[in-house]
Amino acid sequence: MNLTEELQDRYVKVGSINTRYWQLGDSGSIVILLHGGGGYIELWKHNILELAKHHRVYAFDMVGAGRSDKPNAEYTFDFMTQFTRDFMAALNIPRASLIGTSAGGGVALTFALKFPELLDKLIVVSSAGLGKEVSLLLRLPTLPVLDKLLSSVSRSGLAMLCKQAVYNSKLITDQIVEEFYQMAMLPGATEAILNVSRSNFNIWGQFYQPIVEKLNTITAPTLIIWGRQDPIVPVIHAENAAKNIPNARLEIIEKCGHWVPIEHPHKFNQLVLDFLS
Repeated sequence: MNLTEELQDRYVKVGSINTRYWQLGDSGSIVILLHGGGGYIELWKHNILELAKHHRVYAFDMVGAGRSDKPNAEYTFDFMTQFTRDFMAALNIPRASLIGTSAGGGVALTFALKFPELLDKLIVVSSAGLGKEVSLLLRLPTLPVLDKLLSSVSRSGLAMLCKQAVYNSKLITDQIVEEFYQMAMLPGATEAILNVSRSNFNIWGQFYQPIVEKLNTITAPTLIIWGRQDPIVPVIHAENAAKNIPNARLEIIEKCGHWVPIEHPHKFNQLVLDFLS
């Protein structure tokens, strides 16, 4: 059986949360993939097969996302970090390297600060949590008056949002839009996305995060990957983080927006594999 045939949904109870995950690879170190806000594990499909040739890779739908349960909660980085820790415990994962993109990067950074003994290496991609300045796209959903508008999601509206996240809008195919639409239509999905936004942002920007003041205490070897033309989170956040994390390496990808693993999967995969080796 090849890796593609092994790519299938599995479920595990993390506390009371029914959690969907994928697991590929049976050798090498353990790697856990953390998607961004509003994401789901299919967004790693350009990466997980390649990474699993060399590592034991786990990807899961974060609590409140994808096909995992969506409790009414404050989806802070601390909350999602504890959930990640509990996911590892549920599957008897003693320690791992984390790869987090966007909000998943904020979770990975928080994990590095709270549970350093459980972390091998840290990779953050277009990460949240590193500064106040973020796109209007992340700030608008925090306005209460948008509740009704955001609950009536459309394929055309999602296509527009997806195209805002990439440098080359031609990469946003009908298939990607349909996938996002189907996930957005799942019960509780819109409410959970709003909870993520309002737990971390307001109309003025990202809430104060103690992550920034503690970057110099991160002990894990760290790789920071960013798109030069990221319209969601400015590349200056990456440059500042690289200066403050003691053992950090910065890779900036040209002609690339917010979704590095999707826009430049081959470059991304190679950077990650080289760093983990």
